[in-house]
Amino acid sequence: MADEVLNAEAAENGITDPAAIHNCPSCEVWLGDGETLACPECQTLVYGQHVATLAQAAHTEQQQGHFAAARELWLRALQWLPPETQQAATLRTHVEQLTQRMELEQQREAKWKKRLGPLAPVALFLFKAKSAIFILFKAKFLLGFLSFFGFYWLLFGWKFALGFAISLLIHEMGHFITLKRRGYQPELPILIPFVGGYVRWFSNGVSREELAAVSLAGPLYGLFAAIACLLLWKLFGLPVFLVLANVGAWINLFNLLPIGGLDGSKAVYALGYLQRLLLASICFLFFGLTVYASGGHFFSPTTQWMFAIVGAGLLWRCYTHDAPEEPHTGTMIYFAGLLLALGIMLLVTLAPVNLLTS
Repeated sequence: MADEVLNAEAAENGITDPAAIHNCPSCEVWLGDGETLACPECQTLVYGQHVATLAQAAHTEQQQGHFAAARELWLRALQWLPPETQQAATLRTHVEQLTQRMELEQQREAKWKKRLGPLAPVALFLFKAKSAIFILFKAKFLLGFLSFFGFYWLLFGWKFALGFAISLLIHEMGHFITLKRRGYQPELPILIPFVGGYVRWFSNGVSREELAAVSLAGPLYGLFAAIACLLLWKLFGLPVFLVLANVGAWINLFNLLPIGGLDGSKAVYALGYLQRLLLASICFLFFGLTVYASGGHFFSPTTQWMFAIVGAGLLWRCYTHDAPEEPHTGTMIYFAGLLLALGIMLLVTLAPVNLLTS
């Protein structure tokens, strides 16, 4: 019965028993019915490869904190070692130590269950999930998010602060997710009050097209966040969602400005001079349309000066001598699409700041 349990545990890890070996893997001496564990001539472990496979799987389980699964794998490996060998003795000692550790964990768990009473299941869940929690939410990520939230809470109240922090986090997660999908190892986003956020990663050797895709992913996800806020406003009628949609669209359009460390600055590296000029023309056209819609009043609430500012930045980048030899058309279409979508969001979500107090 014990052998059946061990076989089941091994099968769960994708490890099955090997076929019977009738000849020594080293000296090829005849071993008979395949039950010999060590060659009588050269002392080679006949099933040494299988033992190594089980040991590797056991190490992996143990490193992940799955002590019960690791113990079963070690016991499974022990079955394929001659009992009198040093390897078997070492392995038995290790299994005993692992068993003692599991017993101590169980005693500690029982003690805390007794102390916590009905809260024990919740505490146990949090304890077992602590590794995943710390992986997903590192200390500086949490500190950045909480400080960002707290700063804007003091200025505009907790509702706007929470929505604003989440919207900006979604923007930064756009960079993070895109990097992950492309095989890079970025750090979790860091939010900084009054500055914004950033995702740290190593971009050495990255093509201009990849850099542009990673950079524009932030405004794209930011656009999604703004649309979500607009839908929440339509659904619940809370003014704060309209404000968040408008502010989110404005900030993500501002991020397309091709200067400094903004997203647009990195995306422009994949664009040729003619493409930059065309995008600048689109910005000035949109700006002119908002002026026309406001009856020619340049300082009307419906006039979107951010288009003119981004257009001026793109026009300046026509003279910076950093265009690639082969411009990337896909980046231009991506950039232009974001300009249009974010501009429309600005126009349909005109929201005075005093709505925050309503």
